[in-house]
Amino acid sequence: MNVSLIGMPSSGKSSVGVILAKLLEFDFLDTDILIQKKSGMSLQSIVDRMGYLKLREIEESVVLSLDVDGYVIATGGSVVYSELAMRHLKSLSKVVYLKITYPEMLRRLGDYTERGLAKPKEQSILELYRERAKLYEKYADFTIFNEGMSASEAALMIKDTIMG
Repeated sequence: MNVSLIGMPSSGKSSVGVILAKLLEFDFLDTDILIQKKSGMSLQSIVDRMGYLKLREIEESVVLSLDVDGYVIATGGSVVYSELAMRHLKSLSKVVYLKITYPEMLRRLGDYTERGLAKPKEQSILELYRERAKLYEKYADFTIFNEGMSASEAALMIKDTIMG
């Protein structure tokens, strides 16, 4: 079994994921780091040099290549644009949506110009939020509202939810 975390940029996928992996005695994997290793570039460099669609394409191939067991997988925020990638994640893991509100996302993101967001230049952050929120809801097995608690508290809540 694996657990995949999906959610907005800055929703806590990586920070909660590391703690959740310790609680479950799983390994931890961050697909953004795998993308950077595969491409030899930062996410922002991929977006700047090849465009956001190329980043999504690389992300899809990285996710489709996953063949693991006993992992907490922190995904990139745009993984939900690939139905193939999401089907693959759902076949090998429980998918948990770390939900945050739009104002909270803005607060946590701060200056997002170097975050490597896989979005068209003309798309506003609010439009991105609204578009992705529907997709996260669609693919989630569980939703955890990740505001007003620490990463440790969120990880414990996920563990309790998944383990019943």
